[in-house]
Amino acid sequence: MQPDKNLILKYYRVIFTLLVFINYLFTLAPSVVQIDAGELATVQITLGIAHPTGYPLFTMLGHLFLLLPLPLTKIMQANLLAAIWCALGVLFFLKSAELIFNNLNFTLPKEKEKKKKAVRETPAISGSPSDNSAKLFSIVAGGIALAFGTTYWFQSTSVEVYSLQIFLFMLNIFLMLKAYYNANLKMKDWFYISVSLALGFANHMTTVLLLPFITVIFFKKEKFSLNSIKKIILMLLVFFPLLIAFYLYLPLRAATNPALNWGNPVNLENILRHVSGKQYQVWLFESFQAAGKQFRYFVSNFPSEFGYTGLLLGLAGILFGFRKAGTIFYALTSTLLFTILYSINYDISDIDSYFLLAYIMFSFFVMLGFYSFFSKLSKHFRGRISFIIILILSILPLAINFGKVNQSGIYTYENYTKSILNSVENNSTIMSYQWDYFVSPSYYFQNVEGYRKDVTVIDKELLRRSWYYNQLNGSHPHLFDKMKKEVEDFLTAVKPFERSERFDSDIIENCYRTVLTKLISAGLERGNFYIGEELFQNEMQRGELKLPEGYRIVPHLFLFKVVKGEDYVAAPDPDYTIKFSAEGNKYRESMKDLIYNMLIYRSYYELQYNRPDRAKIYIGKIRKDFPDHLIPNNLLNAIN
Repeated sequence: MQPDKNLILKYYRVIFTLLVFINYLFTLAPSVVQIDAGELATVQITLGIAHPTGYPLFTMLGHLFLLLPLPLTKIMQANLLAAIWCALGVLFFLKSAELIFNNLNFTLPKEKEKKKKAVRETPAISGSPSDNSAKLFSIVAGGIALAFGTTYWFQSTSVEVYSLQIFLFMLNIFLMLKAYYNANLKMKDWFYISVSLALGFANHMTTVLLLPFITVIFFKKEKFSLNSIKKIILMLLVFFPLLIAFYLYLPLRAATNPALNWGNPVNLENILRHVSGKQYQVWLFESFQAAGKQFRYFVSNFPSEFGYTGLLLGLAGILFGFRKAGTIFYALTSTLLFTILYSINYDISDIDSYFLLAYIMFSFFVMLGFYSFFSKLSKHFRGRISFIIILILSILPLAINFGKVNQSGIYTYENYTKSILNSVENNSTIMSYQWDYFVSPSYYFQNVEGYRKDVTVIDKELLRRSWYYNQLNGSHPHLFDKMKKEVEDFLTAVKPFERSERFDSDIIENCYRTVLTKLISAGLERGNFYIGEELFQNEMQRGELKLPEGYRIVPHLFLFKVVKGEDYVAAPDPDYTIKFSAEGNKYRESMKDLIYNMLIYRSYYELQYNRPDRAKIYIGKIRKDFPDHLIPNNLLNAIN
């Protein structure tokens, strides 16, 4: 039996990683999903410029992977890469966990053995057979807690920058641990870390969250001295040129005017604004109230992240690590706390991914907690009870989190986007800011699949940014032909705002509103013009969006159509199909509400023109697709 055990110890990392990856395939999205997925997939496929901070490494690696001739749609291939990065992150977690166990000075009671001081260059679980079992079970427990935590698992389901960031987090942690435990450390080992950190920052600026871990490990290893400062300087001499080389992608590619050219980073001013994420800084460190809200959100979700059982083991691991793990405890704890404190000060709705590094750190404590628990069991019960706990650790997150993360059957965003595009006439213009479930997916379907490219989709909120006019002008060369003065006035007014100079907010807002109105009138000269329901509910009700004189809006299936006169305007029958999964989320629920509202509006419109039979068609669609949504009584009475 011993050879078999040795075989398991040798290959368990690969086996476990493959099992995790296979599980990820069951929850993989087949199409575009919510938020930035459509934009990011398009950027990878077309070599465009993504939203700040640009993510050049994500874009280039994704593009290379998408060149592989796999029998998949491009969006599913991009989603598959996310699953690969997350699985590789789990692999490096296991490798990092081995380094910790093989080099920390703790073993099971009555089974202590002499520890070698030098790091084992080929990490392997070593020790007595019983201690090996404890380490193996503990590492797997930590790996399960991480791999099937809600937020980590969710990053594996669709294209996102955070899936690659997970891998880069774990690569940096592994290299730092390897350097720390290496008795024969050379300068080249620190250079490897410089390269790894440059890769991290070339993907996402949240790499800065690793600084506590790096600082604790580096100065514990090298001490605080003139020699250690010199090493830091040498590392920076590798780090900065490599990082700059990656970010040169932005101006070089932007100069070619790609279809997606966020920020238009063709000069130093635009590059710095884009890389620093200046347009998002307004949400950083906004207020104590905002931080409190995000902290409460983090705390309320934390137990379910680890299937509750993992939470208890993690708390036990913190106590065990404090007593036994020394430097590693302080590196893990400081990074966990720094990540939480930084992230709660970012007031955005999709904050979950910013807590990823905290969940990674806590998974190491789950591992230590399991080891502590294992050591307290009698030798006779260790194997059986450990297996039972591992089983519970596996089943609970799968049972609790599977429905939350599963996107395997989600075509909702594809259905919705294509249905909207199909609902309008040729050469129509749509103005909306439904970024999460229409504008972002439309980037993919129009620019990659070439679906309804005749329709011009304008993001109303992005019209506040000067770079967006360059992107629209590149995609639709004649869009601003009849409104060059209005565009120039706005760009002149907004320039000092973007440069953090003195600006007049009233002038900017007035110029912006003029652009909106002029865009509608210019769009009507080319074809039909539509606005999203959100503009009707918000900007029009507040008087911020005014139609050209003599025009009004009528509900037209998913959108409001801008028309002239009081005559009846026909709309398509609601014979579209949008598939909603049983497990909803806030994006799909918002989408349902939008569709429901538009069907109600259209029903009232039909009755206004004495067409109850037409109203019945739209009400019938509500009853079929949204049986849990109430239909106003006055509407029901009018059609009966």
